[in-house]
Amino acid sequence: MSSNDRYENVLARYDQLGEELGKPENIRDQKKYRELGRERSDLGAAVTAIKEWLELDTRATDDEEVIAATDDGELIEMAKAELEEIKPRMAELEENIKLLLIPSNPDDSRNTVFEIRAGTGGDEAALFAADLARMYRLYAERQKWKIEILSSNATEKGGFKEIIFLITGENAYGNLKFESGVHRVQRVPVTESGGRIHTSAVSVAVLPEAEEVDIGIEANDLKIDVYRSSGPGGQSVNTTDSAVRITHIPTGLVVTCQDEKSQHKNKAKALKVLRSRLLEKARSEQEAEVAAQRRSQVGSGDRSAKIRTYNFPQGRVTDHRIGLTVHNLGGILDGDLGGVIGELAVAHREELLAMEMEKGTAAEG
Repeated sequence: MSSNDRYENVLARYDQLGEELGKPENIRDQKKYRELGRERSDLGAAVTAIKEWLELDTRATDDEEVIAATDDGELIEMAKAELEEIKPRMAELEENIKLLLIPSNPDDSRNTVFEIRAGTGGDEAALFAADLARMYRLYAERQKWKIEILSSNATEKGGFKEIIFLITGENAYGNLKFESGVHRVQRVPVTESGGRIHTSAVSVAVLPEAEEVDIGIEANDLKIDVYRSSGPGGQSVNTTDSAVRITHIPTGLVVTCQDEKSQHKNKAKALKVLRSRLLEKARSEQEAEVAAQRRSQVGSGDRSAKIRTYNFPQGRVTDHRIGLTVHNLGGILDGDLGGVIGELAVAHREELLAMEMEKGTAAEG
């Protein structure tokens, strides 16, 4: 199939999606409507590039016909000069279109449930978990996203054993999915009098927010316990049984929430986290079933891998997946994550493009 035919098919699909979005039955089916809208939105940038390529291709064809059909030296020179401008731009557009036509992750446009947990390192790990929570909050503010704390377990020294929050905003999951994994910190803890550098670890899980239409939860599958909220050191936070613990009996997943004074609000937040964990579990099982398809190292969400190191003595941050080192530790901890996330996204797209090209080569063989 020629480039023209492929591109015409994309334009036809884009127009077809526009028609589908206008049909009353699709408008009534909100899940299908969102899927159609997401697919059309994904094609938007490619359609713009394709239209430019097709226009240039028409001009190039005209120039080639002029060169073949005339003996007028001046016209031939003009046509050749235009071709010298057109051909490099067409080649550039083709490479860009290849990237733009790579199917996007349908979850990218979702909001995200963000979970940060202290790992090895005791109090120091909990303090760094708080540092990371602040870093992502500041990054979210730069993106004009909203943050809602769903659950937290604070320590007496100002750290977090665990903190879970919902980030709401355009392409929140698509941007933050690369942050899943183990984040390692190397620094002198504030609790260390001898000035020795310690290494601690914090795990980050980034989950696409699940909606009720994605994950149906049967009431009979839930065991719900309520108890009195408590803070650091066991000190009572309030005097009512407002804290909620939900156990999903079929999977054994447990979610607790005690941040709100209202039992109803805590239950709603806990269910939000549970849905997202169940969605992730379902997706992970699906990926395992198609394990023959190689997964990208970047953004794979493998939490067992140390993805990044924050080295305070040297003022550097290193992302081990792509070998990127940035000497801007202070800025990154203040939310200046855009450059790092951008590099991860580029590496991810290149990996996906390589996979698509491998598929194409295999199909031709």
